[in-house]
Amino acid sequence: MYEKLAKIRLLLLDVDGVLTDGRIIYDNQGNELKAFNVKDGHGLKLLQRAGIKVGIITGRKSDVVARRAAELGIEILYQHALSKLEPYRKILADQGLGDEQVAYVGDDIVDLPILRRVGFSATVADAVPDVLPLVDYVTVRSGGRGAVREICDLLLKACGQWQELTDRYFKD
Repeated sequence: MYEKLAKIRLLLLDVDGVLTDGRIIYDNQGNELKAFNVKDGHGLKLLQRAGIKVGIITGRKSDVVARRAAELGIEILYQHALSKLEPYRKILADQGLGDEQVAYVGDDIVDLPILRRVGFSATVADAVPDVLPLVDYVTVRSGGRGAVREICDLLLKACGQWQELTDRYFKD
């Protein structure tokens, strides 16, 4: 697994069920609300500092997702991607990357076309059952509950950045 992870230069993520717990909440004014895990966000920032790019491909369109991506400095953002393979191919071309350099985290059957192509595929503990046996890694944590951080930590360890980061934070 670490051999595959060490090649990764880009982490792509689904949103609903991966970065969130999959619930969509509307308030009385019709505003959409989503809860994001701060540990996931910190893991993504650590990845970016280590030189691994982060992107999002989601089937829904949401101002909340655009705002969260902007907060995290995620410039690769494709929303309302009914066929996720099209933006995936565009991202590869734009970034000059091959499949083996990309990791993807998805949780449903719409994610399978990408999960089958990438160098490292992962899903969350509470993914659709049909996805679980088809990926390289299933997180211990559920979507929106630290699963993305789990993947970030694996990537940081595989690329040799974990020790440097922990040393920086544990200095007296």
